[in-house]
Amino acid sequence: MDDENVLKQRALMLWQEGVRQHNKGDFALAIGLYTRSIEVHPTAEAFTFRGWSYHALGRLDEAIAECKQAIEIDPSFGNPYNDIGAYLVDQGNPDEAIGWLRKAKSAPRYEPRHFPYMNLGRIYAAKGMLMDAIAEFDHALEIEPDEPFCVAMVARLRSMLN
Repeated sequence: MDDENVLKQRALMLWQEGVRQHNKGDFALAIGLYTRSIEVHPTAEAFTFRGWSYHALGRLDEAIAECKQAIEIDPSFGNPYNDIGAYLVDQGNPDEAIGWLRKAKSAPRYEPRHFPYMNLGRIYAAKGMLMDAIAEFDHALEIEPDEPFCVAMVARLRSMLN
């Protein structure tokens, strides 16, 4: 294995351990692991997930900055677009979030693909744009048919139309 592949493997292992620590709730340790991963070999995933940990700590501006760095590395990776949109909603800027969420929907490389539709549905529902919200939730359900939040929201929004 050449040096470049060794670095990529090491970065991947650090990133994976960061995800494990994040999921355990140790966000500070996760941030450290993502940082080491980035130092070894920067990836869009490591920046995005470091942003996710910053978000968990309430550091939304830093989370958004991390996602923007991820997009610079790999504009085809959809997760940071969705995350920026979600963080902007958390900051009380839903109108600013819409463009980021639309970009997430069209990103070639993105999982879980139904999230930007859900997030747009939430924004449109909050704005009273019921038909637009239903369309977004319906699209999310085409991708993830058993998503309980979407099922409940579609039912609730449709009942509001009657």
